[in-house]
Amino acid sequence: MLFCIRDILQSEVVNGIPDLYAEGLSLSIEQEDTESELLQHFLFLSQEKRQKHAGNLMEEIASVEADIEEIVKRRCAIGPPSLEEASSSSPASSVPEMRLIRNINQLESAYFAARIDAHLPEARYRLRPDRDLLRNSDNTVAEVENSETWSSDDRVGAFFDGLCKYARYSKFETRGVLRTSELNNTSNVICSLGFDRDEDYFATAGVSKKIKIYEFNSVFNESVDIHYPAIEMPNRSKLSGVCWNNYIRNYLASSDYDGIVKLWDVTTGQAISHFIEHEKRAWSVDFSEACPTKLASGSDDCSVKLWNINERNCLGTIRNIANVCCVQFSPQSSHLLAFGSSDFRTYCYDLRNLRTPWCILSGHNKAVSYAKFLDNETLVTASTDNTLKLWDLKKTTHGGLSTNACSLTFGGHTNEKNFVGLSTSDGYIACGSETNEVYAYHRSLPMPITSYKFGSIDPISGKEIEEDNNLFVSSVCWRKRSNMVVSASSNGSIKVLQLV
Repeated sequence: MLFCIRDILQSEVVNGIPDLYAEGLSLSIEQEDTESELLQHFLFLSQEKRQKHAGNLMEEIASVEADIEEIVKRRCAIGPPSLEEASSSSPASSVPEMRLIRNINQLESAYFAARIDAHLPEARYRLRPDRDLLRNSDNTVAEVENSETWSSDDRVGAFFDGLCKYARYSKFETRGVLRTSELNNTSNVICSLGFDRDEDYFATAGVSKKIKIYEFNSVFNESVDIHYPAIEMPNRSKLSGVCWNNYIRNYLASSDYDGIVKLWDVTTGQAISHFIEHEKRAWSVDFSEACPTKLASGSDDCSVKLWNINERNCLGTIRNIANVCCVQFSPQSSHLLAFGSSDFRTYCYDLRNLRTPWCILSGHNKAVSYAKFLDNETLVTASTDNTLKLWDLKKTTHGGLSTNACSLTFGGHTNEKNFVGLSTSDGYIACGSETNEVYAYHRSLPMPITSYKFGSIDPISGKEIEEDNNLFVSSVCWRKRSNMVVSASSNGSIKVLQLV
């Protein structure tokens, strides 16, 4: 019995227990040390991150304080407000403040982006040797009219100016309704709207195969049941676009589904020239403001054709790899042309060299349906990816993709399959939406200023109702002498809206 107990006590199992305990204790201490080291490393990283965040926050606060001081100085230089101005505080004055609070996150992002951009050296952009194309003005009148009140290099000043213009308006109000006998007719979709040189008349064109010219002031006449056009010009096929000549007042160009580009004399109502070289539907036509005898057209045949009103044959052809959805001349130069394509890209060409693009703007996720110049260095494009994009042409590169030239993306409207219209005026942008709304933006900020909802017309009562029946806004056009925009819904309804 004693032998058995002694054997047990001397056995490896019993003698190994202290060793196992010591080994386990050592592993536990080592694990705790590893975990403590990991926790310490995490805390150091967290501290470093927050110190960096605090440093950035202090820099941002200092920037805001500096700008507040600058604004106070400017207000003092203007002079103190009168007693009447100081005492008058209407409820309406709080509307812009409420809109600013509602969009504070997007406003802050735009503000600090402008500040960062302003303090980076201009050399960060590789200056193009051929950038003079953007300033090559053949039209001194347009250059004066489109001049900005701030320097293009003063990005913070541009932000403040844009913020003021954004807050200037808060809604659309209906100023006039064009009453026609063709409402609620799907064959009356208006694809294009355009004002004449003096903005006394506007043209409508679409799937009804008619160009109709209306006197603008007649829209405000509420005493008539039906507004009749001043002149009506029939076409053989559906119309996709119209554009007035800004020099020869009675000249109007059109593009249609047969691929034919026509020049019309509005005073006689007759087509005076037919340009028949496109092989498929032509989507768009545009006159050059700088050279009024020159026009361009874009087509489903993957080409852009250049024309002269005094010649029958085209002056030149740009071959593209995909359908061309829109064309637009620069307002400053007859040599610079932009066009949107179904390959998601926008192309700019120096028309003195048709072999290669001057630049290619890449960033949209679907077809580019519209391209409009805001000024000689800035382009805005619309796409069926539900966005508009603002492009700084100074940041583009020759020939290759210019992915960094996009300075802002606008969102809020819905556009996934239809042409909904795009128009610009003095930095303001209007576009349609597949929610049957008109949206207004300003070039400086990504969110809409406001939107206006079209209703549909009840066929029995003739009154407007809320239900839209898959209607969409099909075209918009600013009247540049005012803050009014003519807009059309896909049921043929036309309204004059005013930003207030």
